[in-house]
Amino acid sequence: LDFTGTLYREHFDWFMFRSTAASRRRAAEDEAAEQPPCALLQESAQGDVIRQTRSSAEPASGRISINFDNTVEAYRSKKNWELLRSLLVFKLCSLDFLVDKNKEIMDLSRKFLGQKLFEKLMKMTFYGQFVAGEDQESIKPLIQKNQAFGVGSVLDYSVEEDLTQEEAEKKEMESCVSEAEKQNHGIDQREKKFKAHRQFGDRRGGVISARTYFYADEAKCDQHMDTFIKCIKASGGASVDGFSAIKMTALGRPQFLLQFSEVLVKWKRFFKFLAAQQGKDDVDILEQKLELEHLQESLTQMGVGAKADIKNWFTGEKLGLSGTIDLLDWNSLINDRTKISNLLLVPNVETGHLEPLLSRFTDEEEKQMKRMLQRLDVLAKHALENGVRLMVDAEQTYFQPAISRLTLEMQRLYNQEKPIIFNTYQCYLKEAYDNVSVDVELSRREGWFFGAKLVRGAYMYQERSRAAEIGYEDPINPDYEATNRMYHKCLEYILLEIEHNRKANVMVASHNEDTVKFTLEKMNEMGLRPSENKVYFGQLLGMCDQISFPLGQAGFPVYKYVPYGPVNEVIPYLSRRAQENRGFMKGSQRERALLGQELKRRLFKGQLLYQPV
Repeated sequence: LDFTGTLYREHFDWFMFRSTAASRRRAAEDEAAEQPPCALLQESAQGDVIRQTRSSAEPASGRISINFDNTVEAYRSKKNWELLRSLLVFKLCSLDFLVDKNKEIMDLSRKFLGQKLFEKLMKMTFYGQFVAGEDQESIKPLIQKNQAFGVGSVLDYSVEEDLTQEEAEKKEMESCVSEAEKQNHGIDQREKKFKAHRQFGDRRGGVISARTYFYADEAKCDQHMDTFIKCIKASGGASVDGFSAIKMTALGRPQFLLQFSEVLVKWKRFFKFLAAQQGKDDVDILEQKLELEHLQESLTQMGVGAKADIKNWFTGEKLGLSGTIDLLDWNSLINDRTKISNLLLVPNVETGHLEPLLSRFTDEEEKQMKRMLQRLDVLAKHALENGVRLMVDAEQTYFQPAISRLTLEMQRLYNQEKPIIFNTYQCYLKEAYDNVSVDVELSRREGWFFGAKLVRGAYMYQERSRAAEIGYEDPINPDYEATNRMYHKCLEYILLEIEHNRKANVMVASHNEDTVKFTLEKMNEMGLRPSENKVYFGQLLGMCDQISFPLGQAGFPVYKYVPYGPVNEVIPYLSRRAQENRGFMKGSQRERALLGQELKRRLFKGQLLYQPV
């Protein structure tokens, strides 16, 4: 990868497959236009539908209804002391003083009690509630117990560096600013959103649900890769069809993600600019098809390249045969940027000209980019070998376009026979539906298995604050209800794709009971059976057992996000869990009420020494 921005094939042939986005349906486009919606999908899906015997949990009527008020089923796997611990922890998480000062209180407790007693206290309370154990061996009993009650695991080694804010800011600025930027002092054509800003250098600020990595050096990235490999192997050894989660910022210098994201966003914006020139800016993004002749004339007039060169861009691998170019065809051109220039050029929609994003990278910077991609490839290969599905977590919007594109390329490579790589879509983003629909369409055209995890998002406060202070459009939906609507819209789109083409897969990663009920209702309407293993559910360990376990015992694929690591090293994770549960428990007393109800039921039934069976 030459990231002066140019994507060189010789640097990483495994990654940059030339997109065949338009190569599969162009010849049949006119005929397809006359057919009813999804007719082609319905026809092609007939041979792909997975035919499995109905699980014993599925009623003969075909409809599945789950009672999330049934405390017997929800807490069948829990002993009485575990229910009491949950009540205690959730109560403590609702107390503002304890949550605000939780780090100081834990430090004081460690000094007063000593290390051994402190660890014992943590394992009896917060650590025991939210963390599975210290290493791959110690977590096996919990994983096996949950599996016995129908709940799988997504393993996540949750150790973080305990950095001060000043240390975090220093590391971020050093790793996100290139040598060229340091020398040119702002001459390069960079957007504020995709540049590092010291006041937001500590990416942990305002983030309560996501682990944060800061770049130290290449050796540290190799250590993170080795940790992820251990997670993958542990997941493969502990369960069938397990998941493991990774973060892209752990695998390399974030400077690359910032700059690649800016390139992708600017080229997408340029496509929309050209679509507006042709009067097509008011239609859905996948319906924006540029007339090829008009497009070639516009690009020639802008000085993008010679007329003959521009014509060649749209003739490779059947691009442009239909006389139009859509966004997927346009995205494929970024693979051939060497035809434009040896520098990374991005379109300036105001001038209509291409301009260099920044000066050339140093040799060491180029090597760092290449190593990041190599680490990602190594992890994907280990996931495939161990029968584990790899979920790439979402991150901040100034990193996410690059993360999504790299994940997409891995899906194209490794999801040919089954879903191995899963991308994460944050539904609090205004552009979430466009991102989902474009990626589903590409998977449909090219015939690989689409894999998605849908979340609401973990960086809302930080994203809004950063956008307001630095001065760019807020990427977040206006309110919680808008985010709910976006989540359900994205989910329904993927479920429809599963209904018509069994190659799509989705994890509904949500603690929202209404969202889970919405999913079940749509599955009933579409005839999607739990036994097909196309729709998964996910919740955090120690939270929302009243959702996870009834789903698992009804035959649905449901997973707990299972953190593990030494007590002292997961303190930052536990600190965030306390903060998250404060809002969660203040907003709803439901989980505590159900826990109390089950304890009372067992007391009246004489089940003081209840043992899970």
